[in-house]
Amino acid sequence: MRGPGYFTRLYQAFFKASILGNIQYRASGMIWMIGGILEPTIFLIVWSTVAEARGGSVEGFTAGSFAAYYIVLMLVNHLTFSWIMQVFQFRIQFGGLSYELLRPVHPIHGDISDNLAYKLVQMLVMLPALAVLVWLFEPDFNFESDAVLLAIPIIGLAFITRFLLEWTLALVAFWTTRVMAINQTYFAVMMFLSGRVAPLALMPVWLQDVATALPFYYVVAFPVEVLTGRLDGGEILDRVLVLGAWFVLALVLMNLVWRRAVRNFSAVGG
Repeated sequence: MRGPGYFTRLYQAFFKASILGNIQYRASGMIWMIGGILEPTIFLIVWSTVAEARGGSVEGFTAGSFAAYYIVLMLVNHLTFSWIMQVFQFRIQFGGLSYELLRPVHPIHGDISDNLAYKLVQMLVMLPALAVLVWLFEPDFNFESDAVLLAIPIIGLAFITRFLLEWTLALVAFWTTRVMAINQTYFAVMMFLSGRVAPLALMPVWLQDVATALPFYYVVAFPVEVLTGRLDGGEILDRVLVLGAWFVLALVLMNLVWRRAVRNFSAVGG
């Protein structure tokens, strides 16, 4: 039986190796980081301009409110995103996964460590970018100590839920080489329903209902709304329970799909 001590040592070893790898390939990481900064900045500028053109606000969002929302969203999205769907196909095709299957541990542990190491290293770029945006756009932050403390475990749960869901979807590459269309569809839906294109409060009511029934909102926009003070205590509790349910479902799905994927991989590879 592998106890907590085993996994602590395992993640320490993986994390040290991942940190070194991210430092070595910091140029490629920088390119990813630029995209992560530009996207919310563009939407921030667009919605701030719309608010000013409409007399100062849109559905209760002022230019300062939009600035606060998108600056916090930039940080939350950085802390919860993963790139596993873009690279999993190549691990299968070029044999990288075969090597990882020889290890006595599930490959997801190494992937989680890589992701966490990337987030830590790229924070050196993210934090100055956030400071510049705060200076340029003068956001109306409404931080409360209780909300910030509550948001920390919520962001952690959002990260692992999003990672499990995307890791599971990446396993489709075991059955087909046409994963790009699946990935693009997923990311398009994620853009709209996670609050990255616009806060959910600006969307039609029926679309808000759809978003709050799916996981996309809970892994990005929900922590943002907690941090920016747009939800009361009862709403936060209800949505934490939904996020927890999605985490359990994602964990179960990942294990089920992984077992079938490995059996299929072994059968094909001989």
